[in-house]
Amino acid sequence: MTKKGITGSVRRKVMVIIIITTFAALLVSMVALLSYEARKYEDFLVDDLTTQADILAANTVAALAFNDPEAADANLALLANRIGIVAGAIYTREGDLFATYRRGTAEVTFPDSIRPIGPRVAGNELSLFHPVVRNGEVLGFVFLQANYQLADRIKDYLLILGGIMATSLLVATLLSLWLQGSVTGPILAVTNVAQRIIRNRDFKLRAPRTTDDEIGTLVDAFNAMLGEVSKRQRDLEESNRQLQQESDERRNAETALRLADRRKDEFLATLAHELRNPLAPMVNALTLLDMPDTPLDSAKNARAIINRQLSHMIRLLEDLLDVSRISRGKLTIRKELVELADVLKSAVDTVRPLLEIKHQSLSINSPDAPVYLQADPVRLSQVLSNLLNNATKYTPSEGRIALSVEVDDGSACIAVSDSGKGISAATLPIIFDMFVQDENPDLHSQPGLGVGLALAKHLIELHGGTIEAKSEGRGRGSTLSVRMPVQAASAPAQTEMRQPSSDYSRYRILLVDDNVDFATSLCVLLQNLGHDVRVTHDAPEALAEAASFKPDFAFLDIGLPTMDGYELARRLIKRLPANLYLVAVSGWGQKEDRRLATEAGFARYLVKPVDLACIREILESLPADKQQAKPGASM
Repeated sequence: MTKKGITGSVRRKVMVIIIITTFAALLVSMVALLSYEARKYEDFLVDDLTTQADILAANTVAALAFNDPEAADANLALLANRIGIVAGAIYTREGDLFATYRRGTAEVTFPDSIRPIGPRVAGNELSLFHPVVRNGEVLGFVFLQANYQLADRIKDYLLILGGIMATSLLVATLLSLWLQGSVTGPILAVTNVAQRIIRNRDFKLRAPRTTDDEIGTLVDAFNAMLGEVSKRQRDLEESNRQLQQESDERRNAETALRLADRRKDEFLATLAHELRNPLAPMVNALTLLDMPDTPLDSAKNARAIINRQLSHMIRLLEDLLDVSRISRGKLTIRKELVELADVLKSAVDTVRPLLEIKHQSLSINSPDAPVYLQADPVRLSQVLSNLLNNATKYTPSEGRIALSVEVDDGSACIAVSDSGKGISAATLPIIFDMFVQDENPDLHSQPGLGVGLALAKHLIELHGGTIEAKSEGRGRGSTLSVRMPVQAASAPAQTEMRQPSSDYSRYRILLVDDNVDFATSLCVLLQNLGHDVRVTHDAPEALAEAASFKPDFAFLDIGLPTMDGYELARRLIKRLPANLYLVAVSGWGQKEDRRLATEAGFARYLVKPVDLACIREILESLPADKQQAKPGASM
């Protein structure tokens, strides 16, 4: 569908364009000039009338002061010398008419009351009220009315401008007739050559160049185009390049989709790992309780393990449910008056096993006086345990963690500081966003769902508080601070300690796992089966223990701190006899994890929670061939 425009030859179009352009320019100029004249005319009349009113007000001060209407009439009579003014009046300050003036037989209706000071235009009349003032006191008002003949003035200007416009259009028409020959002549020449080329398919023809302006350039371009038909191949190549670019963009989109799918799988695998970790020690503890000859101390410890791990699993599932509640805006808290010391103790007790595993020190500094908060004790303990858990997770063994409470200006600042890995500058601004974790090249080394800090921020905001994170960068530790309104101060919380256990058995078994409950419960189970078990919680300690212990079996967790289970297995194979039987025990159960374990030298791969019957089957199936066991056997 083509757009309709000016029809006819190029000559006609050029002429029409020139005339229309000239007319438009003249019309805009005329409107602008009329607007300016109307404005200046009104300003002139207003200024003139205001000046006259000011003079009349000065001359009328005495008449109003001494109540002399005759003097006022005499002053108003002087307006007869101003042809444009048709009426005038003097009003008292109460609004009563004091003296009046009319030009000739003009019909004038004076206002019944004083209107606002200043000019007012109504039809063909301009009027104003002006105050009569003596020593800052208003004695009365001057009223003046003048003719406002703007319409007549505009008519005169329209006649003048109409004549100018007609003359200008005539001149523009004559000029267009003279100019179009030099403008359209070369274009017509190009058109004739183009038509001949279409008819004869003769690309040797060239259009003559008769001018040195843009039209001459157009002729040169047209002639050059005729000699460059071969450049169509270049256009085809450009088209192919664009197609290739679109293909690359589609591949990039597919890569992005695969990346999103892989991240989804990683999230699900992480979730499965986090759920399996507490199940493993619970299964071991239950198996231990089912054994008839289990000592009372071991049974008590097993029940404590089940309690702790069940609480951990419930907390993990509650975190996931809280994420859903946050997205739907349904996360709520139940506030009550609580003592901060009790909340601190609950949070510290939750992470105490993690501190002992990594031999980390925790210092607590809080006021001596009790601190009372209006808060949900369960939710606030959840926030503080999340902060402490993060500190232990990203702080190396033997590291330092500090928990401090300061009361200042009606609010308490609870700060958790550590000497750990710190937070990168890129992650710090988004550290409290959902599913955000700091960059880490090893996903298995620091598992987590990335919801703890986001949940903590939302819970603190529901309490009317704030939370912030600070870090000077990688390797320089971090500080997470919570600030909430308080009523009083508290004393530091007390903490509890855990107890180890050991025994002697038939096989030498090295158990390496950073989950203290799982490692402890599995150690007791294996010892009750009659085996000699040594437990370590990280790779360096395991290598040192294995050098002197010379184990027959090594049960290794994959997600160890500082060094993963794959690398630990490779180093054990190099340092120990070839009959060492390696078993991977992990919450990670993906196909890729099993493949990496096989390549690292593991003979079996067990996914937490581990059934004791499966471990017994591994131990009891090798009396004859244990000497021949080789790393990398089928799983």
